[in-house]
Amino acid sequence: MASSAEKVPKVKLNNGHEMPILGLGTWKSKPGEVTQAVKDAIDAGYRHFDCAFVYQNEAEVGQALTEKMASGDVKREELFITSKLWNTFHSPESVEPALKKSLSLLGLDYLDLYLIHWPISFIEGELFPKDDDDKSLYKSVDHVDTWRAMEKCVEQGLVRSIGLSNFNSKQIQHVLDNCQIKPVVNQVECHPYLNQKRLIDFCKERDIHITAYSPLGSPDRPWAKPEDPSLLADPKIKAIADNYKKTTAQLLIRYQVERGVIVIPKSVTKTRIEQNFDIFDFQIGESDMQYIDSLDCNGRFCHVTWNNDSPDFPFSIEF
Repeated sequence: MASSAEKVPKVKLNNGHEMPILGLGTWKSKPGEVTQAVKDAIDAGYRHFDCAFVYQNEAEVGQALTEKMASGDVKREELFITSKLWNTFHSPESVEPALKKSLSLLGLDYLDLYLIHWPISFIEGELFPKDDDDKSLYKSVDHVDTWRAMEKCVEQGLVRSIGLSNFNSKQIQHVLDNCQIKPVVNQVECHPYLNQKRLIDFCKERDIHITAYSPLGSPDRPWAKPEDPSLLADPKIKAIADNYKKTTAQLLIRYQVERGVIVIPKSVTKTRIEQNFDIFDFQIGESDMQYIDSLDCNGRFCHVTWNNDSPDFPFSIEF
């Protein structure tokens, strides 16, 4: 089992810590399924798990981690666990309690990485606070104020690395211009229809890694319509995958690894969890990589219009 885990290359973050380039995503993983999925993933060799408070399944992820550590199948220091600060907890005084809540749910003493989940701030209360007209209720919090509270959590040993998620280039630069501790990653939607090349280049110049969520096009997103394009069913991508005798999903995951992008495909199915890990025995040729890159069409599957009336909505500029 250890040899499987050793297959996964690690990226060196700007603070010296290392992060496995492949992890298991847990967004939309139902509480009844995610415990077994995490156990299956550890057995397959995964050591990196991407969580968030808003996914409402951290307790079940934590149950799997606790059981696997107790049985000796994995040690805490071998794991890389990420969680995210939800939009209702951006006020500086709310950051540490929110992080401690996730730690409690996950059954951990520290996180390896904590991200500001979105640059959008909600009023405290419900996870998705709305007014009578079903409009989101925002509050104004400077990202730098939230970030400084995140930095204090590093100083206290509650988390080793901190980063951002869904931030655009201007929002990232605002944090960089005012931080003591640099963000180590920015986690964003990323796949061939939205290859994020400009944002990747921007972050690379500043020594920030990109983590790709929805690398398979998020086919189980709740708002998907039957007529929506499907990345996994794209005949152009399938033809390339067939040439390598790999599944479309395996090709899409390997595509990110070849670009040096951290990637967190989600599945709760044991066979798929294992298949998604089985991507270290082939390389995609340069001409195929260029062709896959050429499929970019700014095709965002996640939250195209979600909270676009917020002054901090991140997708209204090019990158």
